[in-house]
Order: sequence, then C-alpha cells, then structure tokens
Amino acid sequence: MNKKIKTEAVDHLFEAILSLENQEDCYLFFEDICTINELLSLSQRFEVAKMLREKKRYLEIAEQTGASTATISRVNRSLNYGNDGYDMVFKRMNKNKRD
Repeated sequence: MNKKIKTEAVDHLFEAILSLENQEDCYLFFEDICTINELLSLSQRFEVAKMLREKKRYLEIAEQTGASTATISRVNRSLNYGNDGYDMVFKRMNKNKRD
C-alpha cells in the first residue's frame, strides 16, 4: 500500500464507500463526489483492466473503450506491478457470479 495515500481523509472516504449497500447507492454517492469525467475515467480504466486480463490487444481495447494507449499502458503496469487490487476485485466479482 502506498503510504502517501494513507491519510485520515482517505480512511473516511473508504469508510463512506464501504457503507454503500447497492448499485443505486453507488450512483447517488459517486455522482455527488465525482465529476462525470472522473467517474467515466475510473470506469474506463476498470474496463481496460478487465480486457487486458482477457488478453485483448491494445488496439482492440483502444477501439472498444476509447482509452489512449498511454492509459492502457498505465493500467497494464498496475496489473503487472501494482498491489493486485484489480485481480482481487475480479476474483470476488467472479465468485459472486457463481454464488
């Protein structure tokens, strides 16, 4: 974990996120806390990560998501050298689909 982001304010934000109970709660909260562009950027990165894990090529990802190759590269770097946060979430999402 990056010690630079470990602050009381970030802890409070994460507590707020963890209190959300469903997708509608997420829409209400994130539409208030993020600009539309911020939210779309986050969702784009998540889709890019998903497609990279599915072994899609950069060109295909760029065409389908509108992400730049720089964004795709940055997400790929996180997948390969980051904290495994994406993979943790993907595994949990797959497990929830099976349950």
